[in-house]
Parts: sequence; C-alpha cells; structure tokens
Amino acid sequence: MTDIYIFDRKSVNQHHRRAQKEIDTHDFLFREIADRLGDRLMDIARDFPKALDLGSNHTILKETLGSRGGIQNFASAKFRSEEPSLSSESPPTGTKEIEISAEILPPAPHTYDLIISNLCLHWVNDLPGILLQAHQCLKTDGLFIASMIGGETLKELRTCLMEAEMEVEGGVSPRVSPLIDVKDAGALLQRAGFALPVSDFDRIEVSYANAFDLMKELRGMGETNAIHNRRKSFTRRETLLKAAQRYQEKFSDSEGRINTTFDVVYLAGWAPHMSQQQPLRPGSATERLSDFLDTEETKIN
Repeated sequence: MTDIYIFDRKSVNQHHRRAQKEIDTHDFLFREIADRLGDRLMDIARDFPKALDLGSNHTILKETLGSRGGIQNFASAKFRSEEPSLSSESPPTGTKEIEISAEILPPAPHTYDLIISNLCLHWVNDLPGILLQAHQCLKTDGLFIASMIGGETLKELRTCLMEAEMEVEGGVSPRVSPLIDVKDAGALLQRAGFALPVSDFDRIEVSYANAFDLMKELRGMGETNAIHNRRKSFTRRETLLKAAQRYQEKFSDSEGRINTTFDVVYLAGWAPHMSQQQPLRPGSATERLSDFLDTEETKIN
C-alpha cells in the first residue's frame, strides 16, 4: 500500500459514487476527451483486441470509443479505498470489473494489448506506482494511453477562492489538487519503463452563467476537493459569495458569462519490444548538422 497521502481515497470514491446518479448531465468533458483518445487510437495502424479501462467509474469511455482501436474485450478497473485482497487469483478479463484496492492492481503480467485511462489518474496518490503497474500488465509492444487533468486547470476559480478566503477568513486552506504538467508527465513515463514516451496537452475553455454553476458542474462530475489535508468544515457562505463576485468581475465575457480553463495532459508509452525504433549509438551519425544548416562548423578545443 502506498505511503503517499495526497488525497483521501475514501472521499474521492464517495464523490464519484454520488456523481454516478446524474453523470449524464455533467459528462461533456469526459465524453469530449474520450473521443480525442479514440482519435489518437485511430492514428495508430494496429488493433488492440484486449483492453483495460483504468479508473473509470462509469461506462462513458467504453461507449465513446466503440470499436475504435480494434477493441474486442474491454475490462474495467475501478479504485476503491479498502485494503487489498490477499487472493492470488488472476483478475477477471473481458467486460468484467476489476477492483484496485489501495492503489494496487491485481497481478496480471503481460495481459493487455491496451491500457487506457480517461480523466482518472489525477486522483491517484502514487502515480509513479500506478504507471509502473500498468507497464507490467501490458503485453510486449502493448500501448498505455491516458488523459488527466493538469496544468493550469481551474486557475480562475482557484484565484478567486484564494482571494475571497484570505479577505473574509484571514487565511487560505487547501482547496485544489496539485496538478501535473507535461514535462513531469513525460518523465514519469520514462521512469516507469515505457518506450517511446510522449506527453502533450490540450487547453479547453468553457463558459458558465456564474461561479455557482461551475461548482455545481464540478460536483456533478465528482471532481470536488478531496485533498487529505483539506479543511473538513463547510466553506462560509460569505466566502463563496465573495469568490463568485470576484469571478464575475475578473473573468466574465461580454455576455456576462464566466470563463473557465481545463488543461488536459495526455500520456502515451509502449511496453518495450525489439521492433520499436531505437536511438542511434552515440557517434554513429553519417551527416553533419552544419551541412544541414548550411553553416560553418566550429571546433571547440
């Protein structure tokens, strides 16, 4: 079990279970990013018959992908907060559900052609550990591809809540999760042993009528505060009203709607295989960079 406690896993799971009831009303970001992941699969000229959905608490990813990527069997792995089972049985496959206890995947070495995760991994305490386990579950030359919230997501809301809380309550409490950036994501893929690691991001800007509609959306998505060290009491009404007022003043458009930023970080890497591209041996280049640039080569003594 991980010794890293950034998030309260029990609260994360409670938020996601609560959101399942009305997820169809708040699913736009999940479906949009799932569709973009599907497009990325379509760009790869091969099929992935046996796939694992890592972390979803709904069927949006499976529904959106359809048959893209040549997926035939789609298992689902869901996080839960209890201690891991001591059973040594192999995890179920096909369309059956797998439970991830204490962020430990049941052992399934070299099982899947594809492991795909859609907007789930930003709630994981031990992200390097999960990536390493995913790598071990892939068949040789299998693909790991994921999207997660990162970058400057909700920067407007974060700013307004911080300023309002400082003004009204005289201090600031942890409210927003630490978010990964593209550079760190690529480094984690390499650390986990993936070949040909790639990370990039999309910025999606969305407008809402007001800050309270945005907060309602986040709650409906199951994306509310679950930081382990968060303040456990309710936020003061005065603080929320002040934050909403600041949001309207600083980040509204010509129609009076507020603007919101979502940065989505994408990760992709392969289980190593001898057929994959390999870096050239140092000193083996046959052409000079100076010739390509049409310039004089300068030797440094």
